Order: sequence, then C-alpha cells, then structure tokens
Amino acid sequence: MSTHVPWPPSGFDDLSPDEQVDYVQSLWDRIIASGDRVQIPDWHRVIIRQRLEEEDAEASGLRDWVQLREQIARDLASSKPHS
Repeated sequence: MSTHVPWPPSGFDDLSPDEQVDYVQSLWDRIIASGDRVQIPDWHRVIIRQRLEEEDAEASGLRDWVQLREQIARDLASSKPHS
C-alpha cells in the first residue's frame, strides 16, 4: 500500500459491533466491485479445482430419490415370503 491509512480507520472503534460489520462488508463490496484488479493466488485456484473434483467424485456415487425408491421397491418385492 503506497499511502498510510490509520488502523483502524478514524471513528471505527466508536461504531457498534453491527456497524463495524456493516463497515467491513461495505469495504469488501467496494473491493469486489473492482474484482478484475484483485489478484487471485495460484494456490487458491488449485484448492478450488481440488474441491470441485472431490465434489464431482462424491456426486457420481449418489442416486436421486426416484432411483432409490425403485431400488427399495425391488428389494422389498424380492424379500417377500412366497406362500
């Protein structure tokens, strides 16, 4: 940072905790609005790719409710005692 900014900013400590959170959220909103200038570290990208791959791997083993209900119905039908 090229200019010195007092930390915390003047008057920040006089705000209520809710107002402090609102202030910080406003700062974040301002930063993210110029997101094209925010550098994303490569290690962040690596972690995001890993988490997406893990999610895809976990999702591939899932069945939707219709499939599960059909499997339960088949299991119940095959386990009925024959008279």
